[in-house]
Parts: sequence; structure tokens; C-alpha cells
Amino acid sequence: MFGYRVPAPNEALLISGRKQRGADALPFKIVTGHGAFVVPILSRASRLSLAMQEAEVEEDCFTQQGLTLAVRSVIAFKVGDDHESIAAAARRFQGDQSQMPILVGRIFSGHLRSIIGSMTVEAIIREQQTLADAIVDASKTEMARIGLDVDSLQISSIDDKGAGYIRALAAPHQARVNQEAKVAQAIADQASAMAQQESVRNQAEYARQTAIKQAHYQAEIDQAQQTAAQAGPLAAAQAQQSVLVERALVAQKYAELRQVELVAEVVRPAQAEAERITTLARAHADATKLSAEAAAAEDRIALDQLVIQQLPDLLRSAAQGLQGANLTVLNGAEGLNSVVASLAAQGMALLETVRKGIDPKPEAVTHDPRLTA
Repeated sequence: MFGYRVPAPNEALLISGRKQRGADALPFKIVTGHGAFVVPILSRASRLSLAMQEAEVEEDCFTQQGLTLAVRSVIAFKVGDDHESIAAAARRFQGDQSQMPILVGRIFSGHLRSIIGSMTVEAIIREQQTLADAIVDASKTEMARIGLDVDSLQISSIDDKGAGYIRALAAPHQARVNQEAKVAQAIADQASAMAQQESVRNQAEYARQTAIKQAHYQAEIDQAQQTAAQAGPLAAAQAQQSVLVERALVAQKYAELRQVELVAEVVRPAQAEAERITTLARAHADATKLSAEAAAAEDRIALDQLVIQQLPDLLRSAAQGLQGANLTVLNGAEGLNSVVASLAAQGMALLETVRKGIDPKPEAVTHDPRLTA
């Protein structure tokens, strides 16, 4: 649109030509972040960069020890975002914004010489960030007065201009570093050698295990081949063994059958004949025994008959022997009967003695105690 201006995000639009209201009003209008109308002929618009800029400072500075150091630093800065900073920077650099890095460099050169002069070389080298922060803090007031903000300051290099002081300071550390480097290298070499030796051992062990595995596999292959080669003969031998077993079973069955036949043909007839002979012999023995017993019985009968025939004479003789005796018979008729019974018993005892073939002894005949002379 005609007369409408829009500043870039990193720019501030400065509109002059119209009187601003207020006692503290600026002679120009500041527009950031949006557009504004600029009336032709009556107003004029210019732009102020708010982008980041940098300034380099290289300065010879004297330290607290009187040594000269060439210090190089880089400062990053920009115009402040608030209207006061924009107004301050616009009044000073609107005509020539390229003067900003030159002025910033001069400001920081003075502060750099001042702060380094209060420090030793050792402190400057060891505490570079502390040095940079001190320089920034010292320059804040001046930078704010001209509307600039410092984002950072970095010490890029420090040189003693060939005096060798910094080198001498670094020598012990460098020697220690070199020694540590050598030790580290020796340790690394030793570790490398150990790793190589371990690798060789591992390779040898792997080769050994591989050889063992190969030998094991070869043995299994040879065994499988031998098993396959022996499978035919082994099968034939097993078949032959099966045939022999069957033949042995057949022979055993035949022997059992023959044994049964022999029992039927020989043993059983022999047993029958033996039983027949045993029966005949037993019958003959029984007959002989019976004959002997019958003969003995006949002899006993004949003897008994002979004794019986003589028994009356024996009793008669015994009675005659008692006729002249003075006998007292006790108990009357019972006593007489007892005497007669005793005599009869003695006669039977004599008979039994004769039957057994034993001569009777005279003392075998006793008198009844009830008989008294």
C-alpha cells in the first residue's frame, strides 16, 4: 500500500518529520514488529539494524609482571531491543552504522588493557573466562549509554611476542604431558601387544578346537562308513544266527519228542516189567511168609495139642504131691477155689513156656501164699 512501511524482524523503523507529543518525546517515531504509514513529503523513514554484530580487538597489553602480551578478542554485540536503546543508538549511528564495531573495539581495548594490567600471565592464561567476564562488566555502563548490549566476549589468543615466558610456563606441564603421553603410549603398546598375543592364542585355540571338531567329525564319518560297510555281513550273520537258533529249537523239540518216544517205547515197558517182577516177587515173598507162618502155626498147634494132652497128667501129679501135705485152706470154699485157680494158672504158664520152646524151671512153680503146710 502506498506510504505503508513495515520493518524487518531485526530492524527498527525510524519515522521523522512530524512532531511527537510529550515533554520527553523523541524527535522521531520508533516502530518495531508492525508497519506504519509514512506521509510522503511530510515524513521521512529510515531503518536501524537490530541484528547481531561483532568487533575484533587486538591489543598489546602489559601484565602485572611487566611482560607484554598480544591479546586478541572478539566481541558480539547488538542494539538493545527497548526504545531507549534504539533511540540512543539511532542518535549516534543512524548516519553511519558501520561506526558501531569501531567504537565498540575502542571501548573494549581500554578495558582490556586496564584489567590485564592487574593480572599475572599465569592468571590470564588459567582464568580467561574470568578475564572476559570482568571486561564485559566493566564496559556495560558505556555500552548501555550508546544503546548497545554485549552478548559475549571471547579471548581468541594470547601471545608473549617471542619472549618464551608462556612456553617456559608450559614446559613442565608439557613435559608431564609428554611423559604421561609416553606412559599412555607404552600402556597402549603393551595392551596392543597383549591384545595381539591374546588374538594369536585365540586363533590357535580356535584352530585347535576346529581341528578337534574336524577329527571328531571325521571319526564319526569313518564310523558311519564302517557301520555301513559292516551292515551287510552283520545282517547276514544275524540272519545265520537266527537260522541256527531256529535249528537249535527244532533240534530241541526233536530231542524232546525222541525222549517222549523212548519213554513210551523203553522206559514205560521196562517200568511195567519191573513192576510186574516186583509184584511177583512181593507175592512170592508174601506166599513164603504165609507158608512159614502156617507151618509155625501148625507146629504150635501140634505142641499145644501135646501139652493139652499132658496137662491132666501134670495136674494129677501136682495133686498127688499135695495129698500128703498138711494144708490149711483159709476162707473156706473161696480159698479152695483160689488154690485150684492158682494151680490152673501155673499149668497155663507151663503150657506157654513149652510153646516158646523154653524148658520150665522147677522154681517157676510157686505155691499160693494162702496155702500153708
